[in-house]
Amino acid sequence: MNDLSKARATVLEVGEESESQRLDNFLLRHLKGVPKSHVYRVVRSGEVRVNSGRVKPDYRVKIGDKVRVPPIRVAASNPKPPAKPFGLPIVHEDPSLLVIDKPSGVAVHGGSGVSFGVIELLRAARPQAKMLELAHRLDRDTSGLLVIAKKRSALVELHRMLRDGEIEKIYVALVKGAPARKHFDITDTLHKYVNAKGERRVAVKEGGMAAVTRVKVLGSSGGLSVLQLRLMTGRTHQIRVHLAHAGFPVLGDDKYGDFEFNRALARQGVKRLFLHARRLAFKHPVEDKRVVLESPLPDDMLRFCKSNFGDVPC
Repeated sequence: MNDLSKARATVLEVGEESESQRLDNFLLRHLKGVPKSHVYRVVRSGEVRVNSGRVKPDYRVKIGDKVRVPPIRVAASNPKPPAKPFGLPIVHEDPSLLVIDKPSGVAVHGGSGVSFGVIELLRAARPQAKMLELAHRLDRDTSGLLVIAKKRSALVELHRMLRDGEIEKIYVALVKGAPARKHFDITDTLHKYVNAKGERRVAVKEGGMAAVTRVKVLGSSGGLSVLQLRLMTGRTHQIRVHLAHAGFPVLGDDKYGDFEFNRALARQGVKRLFLHARRLAFKHPVEDKRVVLESPLPDDMLRFCKSNFGDVPC
């Protein structure tokens, strides 16, 4: 007789942190190491029950639901060493949200050669937290404000607000070139693809995803400019690709920038992407209040800005 034949089904009660989550994702969160295909199989076979009834994998769980999970063997794995907690700079926290000021060079999540990102490090620092999920993403080399949801209801509403353009997201970039207009929109459609090296890239392409970046020139000097950018949509690498295509590549951009120009600027301290998520403003997803958050430019960007643009408000 094997171990599974002796095991009993378990019953999981859905808490606030999982409200409105799909059943398959709810199960995957609780059944670490179980392949997604197996989770779908036990749900479709009726072995997983919600409140004693059969449901589909896309059923949205509710607070208080009783989810019966049959005995499932979890494959043995070689787990990664635990992430070491470290103090992330927190600029706002309440029962539903946590906002950090992410440094450049720190990934928001593990993967693509990175063992641990912000979310893994934060979970390691707060093992008692019922839920910590990224509400959106920043590129690894982009610094600035990043929102983490602490409740499922907050996450769902933040995602809706992002889709509907209800969150004001303001960035600052230092770029090559000097735009002729002080205010303009970039509306080129964007297409994601994988290059010959297996790296994810984005390009301007007709028929791609709609994307709008609103540009305000704060100042120009010596063939360089300081731009304020408002994301009206949230496509992967949107600002970097839009600006490069428009002829104003972000300084230090190692994917879409002017590589020869970047090498020359490295001697002046431009050793990473000079793009910073400065401001977030939105209606709180749970409470009846407005949240407005700002992050000052990191020291390296601020030094370069002051030495090249003088009195321009960086």
